Amino acid sequence: MKKEEILRQLETPQWEELVREELAADPAKERTRCRELLQKSCELYGDGEYALFSAPGRSEIIGNHTDHQHGHVIGASVNIDTIAFAKKNGDGIVRFTSLGFDLQDVDLSDLSVHEGEKNRTESLIRGIAGALKERGYAYGGFDGCAVSAVRAGSGISSSASFEVLITEIFNHFYNDGKISAKEVAQISQRAENHWFGKPCGLLDQMAIACGGFTFMDFSDPADPQVRSYDFSFADHGYSLVLTASKSDHSDLSDEYAAMPLEMKEVAAALGKTFLSECSEEEFYAKLPQLQEELHNDRALLRAIHYFGEDARALAAREAIERGDIDSLLEQMKEGGLSSYRFLQNAFSLKHPENQIYALTIALSEKLLQGRGITRVHGGGLAGTIQAIVPDEMVEDYCRGMEAFCGEGSSSVMAIRKAGGIRIL
Repeated sequence: MKKEEILRQLETPQWEELVREELAADPAKERTRCRELLQKSCELYGDGEYALFSAPGRSEIIGNHTDHQHGHVIGASVNIDTIAFAKKNGDGIVRFTSLGFDLQDVDLSDLSVHEGEKNRTESLIRGIAGALKERGYAYGGFDGCAVSAVRAGSGISSSASFEVLITEIFNHFYNDGKISAKEVAQISQRAENHWFGKPCGLLDQMAIACGGFTFMDFSDPADPQVRSYDFSFADHGYSLVLTASKSDHSDLSDEYAAMPLEMKEVAAALGKTFLSECSEEEFYAKLPQLQEELHNDRALLRAIHYFGEDARALAAREAIERGDIDSLLEQMKEGGLSSYRFLQNAFSLKHPENQIYALTIALSEKLLQGRGITRVHGGGLAGTIQAIVPDEMVEDYCRGMEAFCGEGSSSVMAIRKAGGIRIL
């Protein structure tokens, strides 16, 4: 729709209700944000028939490092998102501006992998079009402008948010919106794996594309089973708070890679490829033999984490279905302890004197005084920790965390119902 019509739509009760109910956001703030982005889009690409899209960030609820073993995990979309105004063009070129980043135009007549483009945002746009072509879907050019509140390194997956956003633009402009949320996630992951060059799992894209609390079963990675739930911590008197510790992942790639590698070593010793294919009973029955054969006690501890965490993800799903917040928090708490003790991703072995991530977890537990829960978030080792905080404690909790981690380090988030979506 044209600029003036969009501005009228932003004033309607229907738009306000969608923002509150589906995006868990403040309509007044979103209206201002959208007006500013629309103005910028028109300055860059002129007036025309624009559409408005949104894709959220995500938080891992439970299932820490279970996805790469084809296990079970629960993720949730949160009310921090990437939005874009876009309009179709007829020349097969994607001209896209992401405010704060310098992006080159992408000519869709060439969908091959460009080695010099790997690890650049342009490769994701080209890759999404390529993945659409592989699946027999249509694609074509568009002009668009985006702004993101999902900060890189924030622990809520800025890259997957961008991927789902771009996939949804292609979906609605060229495929009548018929591509399912699950396929949107798979297309986004394919682009990141093959064109961008990062061997990520499917958790981030699936949680973002589906929206709400999403239970994922990766036992068949080609056809994962997913189910989204209308569940919110807020309905039970709690808030989801993520805090960025004063640490980063920049030199920890090898330690992240060691976690799935060591789990697969245990699976191989049991004659399987992934731990999801292994019997927990057989694992414990053969534990002495495995310890002697592998000479890697940490790998065995990480397998113990997997078996326990996978079961906790299933128990957490049942708790969500019952609306049982106490049981859900108990599973999340036990998962956090297991990540710390068995998976051992609350600290890095490269610099044993630097354990600021674990220190941040310790401070969080002290501030909560036995109420709510604190746990490793996502990959662990560094970055963001997660806490579920009673509402009446949120202000004091964030003040205490930010006194150590820095102003603005704690973010109070809400679960949003909508995944990737066309808003207007």
